[in-house]
Amino acid sequence: MNTELSESIEYLETILAGKGIAEQISILNKHVGSQVVFSSSLGLEDQVITDMIATCHLDVDIFTIDTGRLFKEVYELIDRTNKHYNLKIRVYFPNYVSVENLTNLKGPNSFYDSIDNRIECCNIRKVEPLKRALASASVWVTGLRKDQSANRENMKLVQWDADRALIKFNPLIGWSSEDVMDYIEKNGVPINPMHQEGFVSIGCAPCTRAISFNEDPRSGRWWWETSHKECGLHK
Repeated sequence: MNTELSESIEYLETILAGKGIAEQISILNKHVGSQVVFSSSLGLEDQVITDMIATCHLDVDIFTIDTGRLFKEVYELIDRTNKHYNLKIRVYFPNYVSVENLTNLKGPNSFYDSIDNRIECCNIRKVEPLKRALASASVWVTGLRKDQSANRENMKLVQWDADRALIKFNPLIGWSSEDVMDYIEKNGVPINPMHQEGFVSIGCAPCTRAISFNEDPRSGRWWWETSHKECGLHK
């Protein structure tokens, strides 16, 4: 990151410190530009942020990525969330030609065969649609938290995403899972019933399983791998 960008991030960190999330997003809109977008996977954290955006009438475009391999409960939650908040969550799909080529060349479940194959599938079904969704954005709002995985421990409230040339804003980065559930219960936020069945982190149906009480929250994702448990959306 060059000196100018570094100073800009430091300035934003300073003016956002101690503010509520709704106010932080309003400040970003004012100082960075109106192209503030929020990527939601309809997980617990994302539903919290959606509630804040909707109830505070914030100028943020909410989108999600339909990989084509999601659980039916996720589709049902998209519909419930739209109706609950009178929203229209924008849906992005993978390029159908890329999906067809991958399936015809390697079969529908090639991701089980190797980490490289799994990353290839994630790139086609998730990373490429995300690139299109963020093409005109100046600020990308996420639902990341530090204690979700080791890869996220060093993430900050505000960072510069050099690959996508935008500011990444992680408003829940310092929240605990208890903070998230407290907010959901107090505000009646709609959530996926699968969370009550041991599905902590919910991705594509073939790549997600329920976990037991003492397992790492990310262990239910790509459980057959010994990897960093990331798909490439958040490097």
